[in-house]
Amino acid sequence: MNEVLSTILDVVQSVAPWLRILIASIAIMLETSVLIGLIVPGDTIVIVAATGVTSVPEALILGAFVVAGAFAGESIGYAIGRWAGPWLRESRLGRWIGRRNWDRAETYLQRRGGIAIFLSRFLPVLHSVVPLTVGMSGYPYRKFVAWTIPACVLWSAIYISIAAGAAETYRELAGSAHWAGYAFIGIIVAGLLLVFAGKKLLGWFERRHMKD
Repeated sequence: MNEVLSTILDVVQSVAPWLRILIASIAIMLETSVLIGLIVPGDTIVIVAATGVTSVPEALILGAFVVAGAFAGESIGYAIGRWAGPWLRESRLGRWIGRRNWDRAETYLQRRGGIAIFLSRFLPVLHSVVPLTVGMSGYPYRKFVAWTIPACVLWSAIYISIAAGAAETYRELAGSAHWAGYAFIGIIVAGLLLVFAGKKLLGWFERRHMKD
């Protein structure tokens, strides 16, 4: 296990830091832009990139670029919603998303306002639909920015901390513990399970605000 994991982490770390950061920021930009987030696994790419982090400054730089990418993607979604939202909703792609999801996003925004923008970053499907809905609604961009940037920062900090922490723990143990690889996997799995459970709980708690 240790040999396989060391090989994988070495491959990730062998990629130039600037390239890892660029790939992660572009991936998360696509993940948070118009509906592409339903297809592109931006969070997975960020996790892989974060396993190559070897210092706090590198983690902070990666985080800053991931936040910038996420914010850019959500801003693109907002702009498209402002200028082409109704057309997109009635397009083939919009129909694939489903009227129910569009209606849920609209109802959620109407009832929760800025809180919906912040929390939607952590909710499946809505994290791609809400920026479009916000743009269509005429909600001020300045207020949208004020809610979405903190959400992007928190999202980035959670995923990068899990992956970088697991990788650092593994590197510290790999030379002296044969179970270091299992510790790495355990930290990743435990962290992602907590994130998944948190999202499920949040979705359950917020569901009442999305119903007519």
